[in-house]
Amino acid sequence: MSPVPLTWLYVPGDRPEVVRKALGSGADVVIVDLEDAVAPDRKGYARAATVELLSDPVAADPVAVPVHVRVHGEDDVKALHGLPGLSGMRLPKITHAASVHHVAALAPGVPLYPLLESALAIEHAYSIAGAHHAVRGVALGEADLRADLGVRDDAGLDWPRSRVVIAARAAGLDPPVMSVFPDVRDLSGLRSSCAHGRDLGLLGRAAIHPRQLPVIERAFRPTAREVEAAEEVLEASRTGVGAQALPDGRFVDAAVVATAERTLSLARRRR
Repeated sequence: MSPVPLTWLYVPGDRPEVVRKALGSGADVVIVDLEDAVAPDRKGYARAATVELLSDPVAADPVAVPVHVRVHGEDDVKALHGLPGLSGMRLPKITHAASVHHVAALAPGVPLYPLLESALAIEHAYSIAGAHHAVRGVALGEADLRADLGVRDDAGLDWPRSRVVIAARAAGLDPPVMSVFPDVRDLSGLRSSCAHGRDLGLLGRAAIHPRQLPVIERAFRPTAREVEAAEEVLEASRTGVGAQALPDGRFVDAAVVATAERTLSLARRRR
């Protein structure tokens, strides 16, 4: 089984030298951005550079870092479909399941990751998450969502974050990845924000600078105490006597065992 990705690094598609550097950054997934990070007069160049990159046999190596592309429109989807180095498409500003079906028809077989960036998208979160078998994950686009909702701080995003966590789970998808933390210098703030997102059920985070990657990795990996507690739960579950209480008072049943198994699986992922 592939390790759970925790770090997703965005890089602008019109800077191919930066994209290639990002492939060695340690990120679990590199996201080439053809949308917000690229000026309108550079879109064509960014698409051509990305097509060239993903046509490269090295980029298509199955043991290499997966490369996703945040597309800007149909022209991007059509140009990228079928390239050996493409591992997924991130679809910005999706508001309805019909949009997912449209992209899936244009690019059959490509894993899709819709981004929910408006109040309307949040209202349709489950239908988008379950729209098509090609959907492998959903996430928020928090900058646009914050503007749409008029919220002033992270507290206003708690409900949309929880909503997308529930939608993903109900659709049988992995937990959503947190949106980017925009201040690349505030690593303490990033750490605190990741901890809060983890409490809400989000797993992993997108980054816009390599210096954010180690902070995200540590924030979402289980602590030594969490690993120890999970091992104690699994050891107790091997007795086969059903629900029981540990000496420290923790109650162990099937749900607690499942949580412990997820914790240990995450702890065993590659560093």
